Amino acid sequence: MKKKMMAGIAAAAIIIAGIFCFGIWFFSGAGSTYYYGQIDNSKREQVESKGGVISFSGNMDYSYTLFCYDEDGKGKDITFGTSRELKEGAFIRLTVMPIRGVLEWSEVQYEELPAAVQGNYTGG
Repeated sequence: MKKKMMAGIAAAAIIIAGIFCFGIWFFSGAGSTYYYGQIDNSKREQVESKGGVISFSGNMDYSYTLFCYDEDGKGKDITFGTSRELKEGAFIRLTVMPIRGVLEWSEVQYEELPAAVQGNYTGG
């Protein structure tokens, strides 16, 4: 009986530690990838209010879906929200994490794009 109780306590401790470690990984942004894209306001949609429904994305009035490239030049469509319309033709860097999606974005200069990405765009 005592061995079963100790085994149960050990198993619970392992599960709690695993959940704790997953939580740290999930909220830290570890495992994220940078993607680079160029703003095309024709790919922007205005997001309508949910009419009182709780929004976990904050005040994201606009949604962009852009074809973006990772540091190796592999591309894919990425959707992200912003609180304002972005500058047409500006280059951006998106921090993307599996499951969570886009964590943040920032405007960058053409010269800051990785070489594999620069080949997909004309100089800024």
